[in-house]
Amino acid sequence: MASFSSLGPGPLNLITDVDGLAVGNAGDGAVLSGTTVVLAEHRAVAAVDMRGGAPGTRETDALDPVTLVDAIDAVVLSGGSVYGLEAASSVTAWLGARGRGFRLRTAPMVAPIVPAAILFDLSNGGDKGWGAAPPYGALGVAACAAAGRDFALGNEGAGLGAVAGPYKGGLGSASIVTGEGFAVGALVAVNAAGSPVQPGTGVFWAAPFEIGDEFGGRSGPPARGLAVLPPLASTKLADAGARGPVNTTIAVVATNAALTPVEAKRFAIMSGDGLARALRPAHTPFDGDTVFALATGARELGASRPLGIAALGALGADTLARAIARAVFAASTIAGIASYRDLHP
Repeated sequence: MASFSSLGPGPLNLITDVDGLAVGNAGDGAVLSGTTVVLAEHRAVAAVDMRGGAPGTRETDALDPVTLVDAIDAVVLSGGSVYGLEAASSVTAWLGARGRGFRLRTAPMVAPIVPAAILFDLSNGGDKGWGAAPPYGALGVAACAAAGRDFALGNEGAGLGAVAGPYKGGLGSASIVTGEGFAVGALVAVNAAGSPVQPGTGVFWAAPFEIGDEFGGRSGPPARGLAVLPPLASTKLADAGARGPVNTTIAVVATNAALTPVEAKRFAIMSGDGLARALRPAHTPFDGDTVFALATGARELGASRPLGIAALGALGADTLARAIARAVFAASTIAGIASYRDLHP
C-alpha cells in the first residue's frame, strides 16, 4: 500500500476529488476581497500546521490531538485580515441551522466546529471603508450556498485580493489519485511575501511537480546555482515600502484515508513542505503559512500505517506545491496588480 501506484490527477484536479468535500467561493469586487469555505459532508478528522510568523486563525487550539473534539464540520479561508474571521461565525451559524456539528447531550442544538485562517489583503486595493459592517459574514453565507464539487480558480474567494510576490495571487487547487483508490487534494489562497517564480524567469518554483500543462508547462534549463540568488529577489520584501509586507498563504490538504488526529497532524506537517517547494522564501516573519489537514475516512490504510502516512504526506506536499502554482497561473490582472500570464505571455 505504501508504494502507491498509477498516480495521476483526479477527474477535476481539485481538492473535491476527495469524496465528501465541497468548496464554495464568494467575493466582493468593490471590496476586492473574498471568502472560501470547505464543507465536509460528514465530520472529518482534522489537524493544523502553522509555520509563519504572522498567523490569523480561529479554533486551531481545538485541533490539538489531545483535545476533546476530534473532527470538524468546515474550514474557512478568508481575506480581510482580522475582519475576515467573521466569515467563520456565519458559516458556523449556517451549519448549526442545518443540524450539522458536534452534538451535545445537554443542549438542544449542535455546536459546529469551524477552524479558519485569514490573509492580509487590506492594502491590495478595493474599498475597505466598511466601518462597523465588514462584509465577511455575508460572504461566508454566500460561500456556503455556492459550495459544490466544481469551482473556479484564480481571482476567486479568498484569493480575490491576494498578491503573490510580484504577481497577482489567487485561489488554487490540485489533486492526485492512486491506483489503490487513495486521493489527496489541496486548496490554497496564495498571498505570499515570497515569489512563486524563479527570479528573472517565467519558471515556477513548483515546475518539477507539474503534471501536464496544468500551470502553463513552462520550464527552463536545469536549475542550478539557486542558492546564490539574493534571498528576497522578486518578492514583496525586496521593496516593502511599495505595498508593505502584507501576506500569508493559507491552505487545506485532504485525503480520503481514515486517519487518527495524530496521523492527521503528521499529514499536515509533511504537506506543509509544499509551501517551501513553491514559494521563496516561505515561513517568513510576515506570513501566516497555515495548513489545515482533513481526513474523510473512506479508505483504510492497512497494517503499515506509518508507511502509509509517509506516502500520503509526500503526496500532500507535492499536491500543495502544484496548487500554489495553479493559483498564480489562473489569476488575472486586477487593480493594477499584474498577473503571471500578462507578465509572461
